[in-house]
Amino acid sequence: MSPPTVSARPVARHGWARAVAAVLTGLAVMVLIAALGLWAAGAADLPDGAFARVVVATVVTAVGGTLELSGNAGALARTRAGLTVLPLSVTLAGALVIGAGFLRPLRHRAVASARELAGWAARIAVLWLCALIGLALAARQTFAVDVGNGTLSDLTGLFDLEPKIGFTTDVPLTVLFGLLWLAGVLVLALLVAPGAPLPGRLLRCQESVRPAAHAMVVLLLGYVALGLVVALVSAATRGQPAETLALILLGLPNLVWLALTLGQGATWHGRVDGPFGLPMPHVLDEILRTPDVATLNLRTLTAHDGRMWWLVVTDVVLLLAVAFGMAARSPARVPAWQHAVRLGVALALTVFMVCLLCRISAHYGLSLLGIGDLGGGLSGEVFLRPRLWQAVSLGALWGLATGFLGALLARPVRRPGEVGTP
Repeated sequence: MSPPTVSARPVARHGWARAVAAVLTGLAVMVLIAALGLWAAGAADLPDGAFARVVVATVVTAVGGTLELSGNAGALARTRAGLTVLPLSVTLAGALVIGAGFLRPLRHRAVASARELAGWAARIAVLWLCALIGLALAARQTFAVDVGNGTLSDLTGLFDLEPKIGFTTDVPLTVLFGLLWLAGVLVLALLVAPGAPLPGRLLRCQESVRPAAHAMVVLLLGYVALGLVVALVSAATRGQPAETLALILLGLPNLVWLALTLGQGATWHGRVDGPFGLPMPHVLDEILRTPDVATLNLRTLTAHDGRMWWLVVTDVVLLLAVAFGMAARSPARVPAWQHAVRLGVALALTVFMVCLLCRISAHYGLSLLGIGDLGGGLSGEVFLRPRLWQAVSLGALWGLATGFLGALLARPVRRPGEVGTP
């Protein structure tokens, strides 16, 4: 009797059912976090049952979608508004869940063909495209702006100028940026996960790219974890639990990744004007709430609060830790200077992405007969922008220095490629 034959082709365990599960789970987590964060921020009291649509709009912006703000105040008046901000807590949660769903069927594999990976990613992309279109079409709402009592209220009543502001989504741009976001998540998942299979031609990335990419993800998640601990301690000791919960669920990475760049010496420019504010500690609001554009860096921070020098200490400790881990995961034959170069490039790219993701811009105003801004406390502006290339250059220098020191610290550790002495 001849022995049974075994097929060399692996059983496909990443079909449409698993793709549906990955996409739906990611969306459910993002919607849940956005809803809880907006509820903690007080958005549940929005009129006309707008809370659900605002939640959907938050998820849309979290994946790179574009919101178009519009205003209307009758024939004799006009409103102006604009908003550019990413709720990075929602973004991060969705990326982690969808990335894990993408990698789960590929675990326990050493190599996967490019065709197999492309087919599995295409299934997720098709379902994600359908979800994006549905979200983009649902994210639209109009609100009436309460102008309170006084002269402005009398004018709006006299001329029937009830100011309104609303939002819709740019469906084509939302689909485009949403698919690019998904592609970035899937590529990063393959590059970062230690056990993720790669095509044979890309196996060299396991030595050159994967340790550095993994180190940067650990760095960013470490900052989020540290920020979460600080936020919870602050809520327990200083009160305001609702505001703290809203910050954690909507914008914690926005704040802690900003701190990462500030600790390296980067400079941001910004301003807070009017009733609007940023979800940030009081010291940042004090610095940015000025008549002119304010400068935000270590010098201005420590002038208000000397404890802000701890940002530098935090950067040193966490960067040395991830540099040590990167060197320990790399082959023993890689020299220290090469570790430094790889971490310098990786940190420069990471800082570049942080600067793009953490930008904030929001404004609103009401004018009558084209004359000035009315509304007193209604008009306002918030923006925060980095000095981009200075931040990227500083990130590269920090990466070079800590990468070299981390490689020296990792020398006593046994690493891949070494042969033990009998």
